[in-house]
Amino acid sequence: MGASRLEQTNALFRKNLVIQRRACKTNCCLVLFPLLLCSVIGGLQIAINRATPPEDPTRFDCGCSNVTVDEDAVGGLSCPDECPLPRAPRWPPLLRIPPPEYRAVADGLFPFTDLPDASCRAGGSCAATFLVTGGNQSFVASVMDYMFFPVHNASVNLSAPADVSGLSDFVLASDGFYAQNFLQNKCIPNLTLSYPMQIGSEIMSRGVLCTEGSMLWRDSSWLINDELYRGYYQGNNKNKTDGIAAAYDFLSSDQGNFNLIISYNSSNSYDAFYDVEYTVPVLNQGGTVQRPHPVQVPRLVNMASNAYLHLRGNGPKMSFDFVKEMPRAATHEGQFDISPLVGQLPFVWTMELLFPVILTNIVYERKNKLRIMMKMHGIGDLPYWTISYCYFLLLSLLYVLSFMLFGSVLGLSFFRQNSYGVQFIFYFAYMNLQISFAFLMARYFSSVRTATVTGYLYIIVSGLIADFLFRSYVEDVSLSRSWITLMELLPAFSLYRIVYEFSQSVLVGRYTTSSGIHLIDMGDPKNGLAGVLTIMILEWFLFLLSAFYLDHFGSLKNVMRKVAVLVRTRIDGNRFQAAHQQNAQLQEYRASVEMERTDVVKEREVVEQLLQESSSSGYSVICDNLKKVYRGQDGNADKIAVTGISLSMSRGQCLGVLGPNGAGKTTLINMLTGFSKPSSGTAYIEGMDIRLEMDRIYTGIGVCPQEDLLWECLTGREHLMFYGRLKKLKGTALAEAIEQSLRSVRLFAGGVADKLVGKYSGGMKRRLSVAISLIGDPKVVYMDEPSSGLDPASRKDLWKAVKSAKQKRTIILTTHSMEEAEVLCDRIGIIANGSLQCIGSSKELKDRYGGSCVLTVTTPAGEEEEVERLARSISSAANRAYRVSGTQKFEVPKEGLKISEVFRAMEDAKSRLSILAWGLADTTLEDVFVRVAKDSDMSTVT
Repeated sequence: MGASRLEQTNALFRKNLVIQRRACKTNCCLVLFPLLLCSVIGGLQIAINRATPPEDPTRFDCGCSNVTVDEDAVGGLSCPDECPLPRAPRWPPLLRIPPPEYRAVADGLFPFTDLPDASCRAGGSCAATFLVTGGNQSFVASVMDYMFFPVHNASVNLSAPADVSGLSDFVLASDGFYAQNFLQNKCIPNLTLSYPMQIGSEIMSRGVLCTEGSMLWRDSSWLINDELYRGYYQGNNKNKTDGIAAAYDFLSSDQGNFNLIISYNSSNSYDAFYDVEYTVPVLNQGGTVQRPHPVQVPRLVNMASNAYLHLRGNGPKMSFDFVKEMPRAATHEGQFDISPLVGQLPFVWTMELLFPVILTNIVYERKNKLRIMMKMHGIGDLPYWTISYCYFLLLSLLYVLSFMLFGSVLGLSFFRQNSYGVQFIFYFAYMNLQISFAFLMARYFSSVRTATVTGYLYIIVSGLIADFLFRSYVEDVSLSRSWITLMELLPAFSLYRIVYEFSQSVLVGRYTTSSGIHLIDMGDPKNGLAGVLTIMILEWFLFLLSAFYLDHFGSLKNVMRKVAVLVRTRIDGNRFQAAHQQNAQLQEYRASVEMERTDVVKEREVVEQLLQESSSSGYSVICDNLKKVYRGQDGNADKIAVTGISLSMSRGQCLGVLGPNGAGKTTLINMLTGFSKPSSGTAYIEGMDIRLEMDRIYTGIGVCPQEDLLWECLTGREHLMFYGRLKKLKGTALAEAIEQSLRSVRLFAGGVADKLVGKYSGGMKRRLSVAISLIGDPKVVYMDEPSSGLDPASRKDLWKAVKSAKQKRTIILTTHSMEEAEVLCDRIGIIANGSLQCIGSSKELKDRYGGSCVLTVTTPAGEEEEVERLARSISSAANRAYRVSGTQKFEVPKEGLKISEVFRAMEDAKSRLSILAWGLADTTLEDVFVRVAKDSDMSTVT
């Protein structure tokens, strides 16, 4: 059994910790990068603050910039600058009426006796007077009865803070800067109207009193005109009001006609309040007050229109729910805040900067096959994903905290005014989404350089598109929010929406009582933050699940293949029985099997016999008809890399796999180690099927791949320590195993073991790869050309290590060195054109395929023909195989050959030929290899 998940996680964590400690400077520079951006923006802000005068300390957060105290202004406030309204709020419309002390009374100024007595001014109970005339007095009287919504209860309470339309039935009136009254034909004693009002994130109750609205009839519009003029011209309150709220002339209106002229006051020094105005809250020392939203003419028209519709009795009414100002920017004369304006795109780019970093790290491990190397030595998917994800998450958290910290310390309002808790929630969610997105995208890159360039292009292009396109869509209120949600599915747009809303809240909050976004604002549908957070959480889960699926299965095709194999195996009830059932397919090509050499056929029969047995405990590796076909691309034919190889390897045995380049040796090793999936057939490693149980197989094998898959930022000792922990080695046992491995491959002396692998030569890396494959006592070891690139001395040491290691395990070794194969391998199989050509020990192969001796004779030029006759005199079956510059080689069959006769013939020939050198040698393994490969090529051509 291999290391547990906890042990795997511990080993991987320690290895990554060493790597990150060595990359400390790079990581620190990365985490401190936000300091650069915040310093630039903060420096600009400081320069702007010094260049502009400070704001008045008596400023109130009222929706206008630079609000100051002005004793001459109505209400004591002056708001000289235009308010910013990027998203104007809804406010109930107010009707402008004179203050109680200036309302029209019977004080001799007016000639009419129907005005209230002047004593009402002392108690503030004077009615608001409206003058009315028209051609049909009875009709006008009926209309006037419905000008004000009647209230019969002593108190009216509304409870919808966000819905100002609930106030539309009541005629709210103002005689100053805030709503003080609502009008009724007749007020019940102590009648009040209460309604909630939301200011920023706070909700407070607002109460107004009942004021009577008096509708006085005049016989003609001329009388109304004279009365209004007299009140204004002769009154002592001409700079305040003339005492009359408004006047109506219904002309010829009746049940079928509705004509109307309205007279209203626009002559005093505050005539602007009679037109559409904005309402904003003002915090004063005494509490909360409200600037009104007088909409004089529309409100007066609406009152008469509703009364006329009510009189018609058809049920409809014209509800004047609210007023809104046109969206606009602020004209601010105080100190300018730069961070929410210029910070959107730079802040987005800064937050996205980790994406190419994460993507490059993941692709680096995949491209250099470090991921599969770790997997082949026992690292499971869960520990790898856990450690990798946690590392990137920790780096991201440090980056976010650095971003927020430096921004706040440098005084940027973008960070200070928005809730730190809300900022962390959204940045944390985005960072998790960004990590999972990088894991998913890494699957589609095979080059680190391509991944890096693509990652940086993504953040630059997506940021620009978001700033110039997505932002306009967000601000376009006519565009369906569904389109916005659809665009936010791209992580970069979700991030931009977050930063945009934070920036806008700071801009608007600069002119309101609520500054920035807080937890209570997350549910506000206007900013859309709740939707963005939901999208990011769902996408994070989906991306992570997809990345895990692709990493584990590769594709749906692989899943279906595994399911099919699993179902077939379960039906048969036993893995070996299931494999035996597959051998029925061998009948289809029995004729081709008969053409194979006897040793190959015998090996196949051994495999069949082992698969039929209930136990094959003496064999570590059994290959059953393994085949690998690479599908042709762009119209090319399929490439058969391995064709129906069947092999069996017992414990304590080293099998050498020989073959020319492209014969299929590495493909065979790749299938046995999980680098690639077999097209058909299977293999059993310690009784486990490579199609179904590679994760279990990995815990008991060692691999020395053809390429050195190493971390250049780790030392040789640290490599062995990491892989030793994966083999469940601990403490003293681990240290001893490392020392022994380093000595066996000559990496111990001179401090070589503690040097970074990036400084190793090619031969040193190769020896380290061999040491890694042998550490931890694996049951099966695969070595793909282990001695390539080694000098003779290192090769000899390596052979000693392998010979010592094979006593307790099965070793499969590929090589081009015939000497290495003879020294290390108990059995040798030669592969050519993807198929097994022969198998046996070195002596068996020489005897079977090398039944001849090689006679070599060197003479001066011109005597070649005499030498050839000499060779044929020794054996009539002698065949010349080589001739270059007087040196000739002849293959002489061993059958009937006597060495004494050869020596005698050569001694006789020296008297008549100038023989410079001669020799007689037995067939070498190299001769066998060349012959088998040549025969295979000839049979393929045939």
